[in-house]
Amino acid sequence: MRKDIKSKTIRRLKIVEGQVRGLQSMIDKEEYCVDIITQSSAIKEAITGVENLILQNHLATHVIEQIKGGKEKKAIEEILKVYTLAQRKK
Repeated sequence: MRKDIKSKTIRRLKIVEGQVRGLQSMIDKEEYCVDIITQSSAIKEAITGVENLILQNHLATHVIEQIKGGKEKKAIEEILKVYTLAQRKK
């Protein structure tokens, strides 16, 4: 994993960890539902950011190496798999 992407990913995951703890606290305190949903939505966005960083790393490292190594078919299959997963989220 590229060091810059790894450090950004770890940082974002620590933020998500804090957000999840906050969400648990909000539910425990029976805070206003709309506020809880807003926090939950922020967590989903943060996780999407983590996924994007991991994808960036994969494309910049593994896929490039696969193409250079003559494994274009495998690279294309992986890109299409990620695309299919992204479409399911919509």
